[in-house]
Amino acid sequence: MASGKSSRSSRASAGLVSKGSAGAAQDADSQLEDKLKGFRTDRFDPDGYLQSKCQTMNEKEIRHVCSYLLDLKKASAEELRISVYSNYASFIRTSKEISDLEGELLSIRNLLSTQAALIHGLAEGVHVDSLSTGPEGSAAHDSSDVEDREPTDIENWAAELPDILDVLLAERRVDEALAALDEGEHVAAEAKEKNTLSPAALMSLQTAIAEHRQKLADQLAEAACQPSTRGVELRAAVSALKRLGDGPRAHTLLLNAHYQRFQYNMQSLRPSSTSYGGAYTAALSQLVFSAIAQAASDSLAVFGDEPAYASELVMWSTKQTEAFALLVKRHALASSAAAGGLRAAAECVQIALGHCSLLEARGLALCPVLLRLFRPSVEQALNANLKRIEESTAALAAADDWVLTYPPASTRTSSRSSNAPGMTFQPKLSSSAHRFNSMVQDFFEDVGPLLSMQLGGHTLEGLFQVFNSYVNLLIKALPSSVEDDGDFEGSGNNKLVSMAETEAQQIALLANASLLADELLPRAAMKLSPLQLATGKDDSRRKASDRQNRQPEQREWKRRLQRSVDGLRDSFCRQHALDLIFTEDGDTNLSAEMYISMDGSVYEPEWFPSPIFQELFTKLNRMASIAADMFVGRERFATVLLMRLTETVILWLSDDQSFWDDIEEGPRPLGPLGLQQFYLDMEFTMLFSAQGRYLSRNLQQVIKDIISRALAAFATTGMDPYSVLPEDDWFVEISQEAINKLSGKGRSINGDRDLNSPTASVSALSISSARSHGSS
Repeated sequence: MASGKSSRSSRASAGLVSKGSAGAAQDADSQLEDKLKGFRTDRFDPDGYLQSKCQTMNEKEIRHVCSYLLDLKKASAEELRISVYSNYASFIRTSKEISDLEGELLSIRNLLSTQAALIHGLAEGVHVDSLSTGPEGSAAHDSSDVEDREPTDIENWAAELPDILDVLLAERRVDEALAALDEGEHVAAEAKEKNTLSPAALMSLQTAIAEHRQKLADQLAEAACQPSTRGVELRAAVSALKRLGDGPRAHTLLLNAHYQRFQYNMQSLRPSSTSYGGAYTAALSQLVFSAIAQAASDSLAVFGDEPAYASELVMWSTKQTEAFALLVKRHALASSAAAGGLRAAAECVQIALGHCSLLEARGLALCPVLLRLFRPSVEQALNANLKRIEESTAALAAADDWVLTYPPASTRTSSRSSNAPGMTFQPKLSSSAHRFNSMVQDFFEDVGPLLSMQLGGHTLEGLFQVFNSYVNLLIKALPSSVEDDGDFEGSGNNKLVSMAETEAQQIALLANASLLADELLPRAAMKLSPLQLATGKDDSRRKASDRQNRQPEQREWKRRLQRSVDGLRDSFCRQHALDLIFTEDGDTNLSAEMYISMDGSVYEPEWFPSPIFQELFTKLNRMASIAADMFVGRERFATVLLMRLTETVILWLSDDQSFWDDIEEGPRPLGPLGLQQFYLDMEFTMLFSAQGRYLSRNLQQVIKDIISRALAAFATTGMDPYSVLPEDDWFVEISQEAINKLSGKGRSINGDRDLNSPTASVSALSISSARSHGSS
């Protein structure tokens, strides 16, 4: 259609492509139609088809197919349920209109019958009058014949029927009155067909039947509306009214009777501001859903499963459920939701759902109605709870000393409940992180009904936002964040936070975030799983299937937590890298001048790594010692932290264009001594990174590229860079000597170390590959 709005001549090719795509779609539909033909025949054998497909499958593949088919079955059932409920209101409204129309047609039919009898009677009367215009003798003779003739039994019974019906109605003998009315209808029909009654007598009989039928219907309706009419009496009155031909009115009276009864019972239920919301919800739901259950039983007993009456029952039950939900929200959920009382709100919802679910055995699935109406209140309580966690944690972060300790004794009991039986794991966190963890653990104790309300994803998203807000506070606790306050102005997180001055305090920030993201929060989030009792093999398989279905969502959520922690780690590394590279006055500690000026000096250099790389090695060793105490059992995180810090420094060197402008295009070229010192610094960095086990492939490749760039810059002077560089073993020996000296280790007998050691071999190989990379 988009191509039709523009110039056809300029988009002729697009039209051809669209036609080709449409043709391809039609071919695909026809192929799918051909594939489905085999399933639509009466001769389709599901067992044979399954055996033909599963002969080449192993057990694991068959289990996977079974799991996939179960998922398709669940999805199909859910789609059917959604489709039914999306059109159910229209179906019920149409059924109600059809039922009302049937009642009106019945009334019209009765009215037409009465009018036809009246017209027939009038016509007979005119015919009799015309007969009287004959000879006087004949008329007198006919009149004498009528006066002398004795009334027949039918005429006598028709004349006595009104009195009989009056007596039966007065004595409320409903069954006998119904039988008499039925017999009167039969006699009137037979008399009309066989002319056994005079027109006047027939009209009188029909009028009497219609009047007494209406009297009986009014009497039954009045009895059904009486509060004292219950149980068997109510069903009998409604059933009799249905026999009279007024089924829609009878069913409406039945439902109204149950409504009036539980409305009367609710008068004794008076909620107060001091009453417990769960108790009020339990009492109210007991009244409402018991009334709905009894109404459903009576409707089924009297009217069966006729669609029109079943639809009216569903509409009535839905209306009462909605009214019940509004009462619960007003008197129980509103206050707890506004105050963030998730536990109280969840308990009210659970109680209501428990009573409502009992109606499913009667064919009334009203739980979706409750879930739809309760969801906003529970969301409000959920959001208020998350907001309280965020604000409480932020208040403690303003006074946190960023010292890791075990949890206080008051919170160990609650945290112990979050762990598996027999585990005594107690995390070491700072005060604000302990508060965050304890509140999250308590929070997940209250989220039982959230999964059934399809709020599991909303809960995880909300918790991630709260955790991300806490991580932003940790970033603000870094000294470098004072200069970057502008980055937080748009984040809505401008709260005060205690600064982490020392390296130990700053690493504690990372320990807080990493332990929460890697272990504590994912463990707490597992409580969002459905609670099922493993009573057999089928239950175990169902629980395993539920866990498998939750794994992708849980894994993605955990990855988001870890990415948030990565942001804190990157800020930490950026700060310490800048502290190394720049002085307090803003001058750089890593400039091209420190290498270029070496060849102009008259003094023989003392070969040792440059001061900035010495400081980098010392800082990394110091941080490694601190991290060893803080990341017990999580050494991988400490290793990655040191790796990222080293990469940050080296990447800054690689990307500093002013440094390379001076090296490659400066007024003074890089000389042999400067090249040798630069080469030594890079070898020293690779060696201590390899020994510390945080030499990443990325870091190794960046160092190789830096060396190659320096060699290329030196080669522009016309000299061969490798002719002025010592052998690789010389760089390894000097670097190892510097490592031993800076770390306080003594010198070994064979110089600094065994040059045939695996580390030396790896490092020498790294330098050799860098040389070959540069020469190529």
